[in-house]
Amino acid sequence: MSLHSVSAKGDDARLSGIVSGDRYLGPRALEANAARAASALHGVGVWQGDTVALLMRNDFACFEATRGAGLLGAATVPLNWHMTASEISYVLEDCDAKVLIGHADLLTESVLAVCSGRDVIAVETPEEIAEAYGIANESCQIPGAIPEWYGWLDAHEKWIKPAVAPSNPMFYTSGTSGMPKGVRRQPVAPEVAQRAAARSAKAWGLDTEGVISVMTGPLYHSAPNAYGMSVVRGGGLLILQPRFDAEHMLKLVSRYSVTHLHMVPTMFVRLLAVDADVREAADLRSLAFVAHGAAPCPPDIKRQMIEWWGPVIHEYYAMTETGIITTCDSTSWLDHPGTVGCPVDGIDIQILGEDGPVDRPADIGQICVRSETTPFVSYHRATDQTEALRRGDYILTGDVGYLDADGFLFINDRMSDMVISGGVNIYPVEIEKVLIAMSGVSDCAVFGVPDAEFGERLVACIESRGPVNLDAIRDLLGQQLASYKIPREFHFDVTLPREDSGKIKKRLLRNAFVAAEHRDAHAG
Repeated sequence: MSLHSVSAKGDDARLSGIVSGDRYLGPRALEANAARAASALHGVGVWQGDTVALLMRNDFACFEATRGAGLLGAATVPLNWHMTASEISYVLEDCDAKVLIGHADLLTESVLAVCSGRDVIAVETPEEIAEAYGIANESCQIPGAIPEWYGWLDAHEKWIKPAVAPSNPMFYTSGTSGMPKGVRRQPVAPEVAQRAAARSAKAWGLDTEGVISVMTGPLYHSAPNAYGMSVVRGGGLLILQPRFDAEHMLKLVSRYSVTHLHMVPTMFVRLLAVDADVREAADLRSLAFVAHGAAPCPPDIKRQMIEWWGPVIHEYYAMTETGIITTCDSTSWLDHPGTVGCPVDGIDIQILGEDGPVDRPADIGQICVRSETTPFVSYHRATDQTEALRRGDYILTGDVGYLDADGFLFINDRMSDMVISGGVNIYPVEIEKVLIAMSGVSDCAVFGVPDAEFGERLVACIESRGPVNLDAIRDLLGQQLASYKIPREFHFDVTLPREDSGKIKKRLLRNAFVAAEHRDAHAG
């Protein structure tokens, strides 16, 4: 079925399944391919408890492989395809993947070299993905004698044995505190799993029928993955956007009468930067529920989005280890600007200070979470780090924040991003919220680097979309923040390293600055 036959208007808009470019995958075809994938995977030794690694951008095969592995009780391990061959090798070894399924252009010689002893299956890189990423045609072809995904599936009958209890996908953390760690959620009682799934569906607005959504984020991240799988599993229509582009997404919303979206704040920033005439031409009346999370949203940006799209914007706070923690609709947020919401049913939040749980509202400390599923969370092959994650029945989120008198949670920053300069704790996100509100600033990142006098000093990197005056920036920061929170260094016209979702890779930016300073010091 061509893209044009999946009309944005009329009866066809009620289709379920997945659209990508000119291609359409219906529910029956998805289930048939998944059943063949289960047989094919079992044929190369995959069974309950095993892992199947996925090195792909957003594509049909991600859904087919995940469902197929699930029929066997195996877990998929989505890999961030930006990783180097050595990083991929580490994860493959750590999770003991039996099979690697990857897009043809990602299966480079260096990647194939670290896959010795494992079955490798190639998925031909689709035209829409190749076009979005500027991939040469020859790179999209299947390398060597490696089996091609759909030919491999066609050689197998559908899996007809009873499905084994499914295993959750295993996602690897970004490795900010050492090598990446696989997050495992051990099986829980069916009723517990159902309640956890219901919390996520409600937080994302997917507890309804007739969902039509655009997949804006990469499936190698846990939240977009769970969101996309939920839309398809719930009978909705999911349009895969090969790579996030604000103007293109607005056109998709208009064309398909999209009802639901899952976004991150950087996407809001890019949407607001779209030309006014393009924004006004977009038909957004179909939007009913826009969920966003993954990073703090600057208040000024969120206000502008609510003014533009109306009270359809819902924030959530979650972590890979726990799932959904808090939610907040537009009305509650406007009453409590900056909040990430109140705990969802079944979640208890504790703020941990230096001497134990805090007693007063607005006291800042580490955010800890407890639910009926947290006892079943662990890091794969990292018992010591699993124990470090826990505080009694609670799990440390890695974030610092507070609960106000009404029970709304506010996040100051990541514990790992906190800067200690001259013995004072500084939260970069507080500075970033002021900077991003300036007209000439497209995006920014503030972080700390080693400093001989203060221990750490603040550095601000700014991605600009017009003239930016340094004196004006310092004046604005001085009006809203204490003097010690004003960065010592400002760097302009910096291309910030990003995930596919647009989220800034602050750790890589910080490491690059530290490495450059070391080189300069050595040269001197």
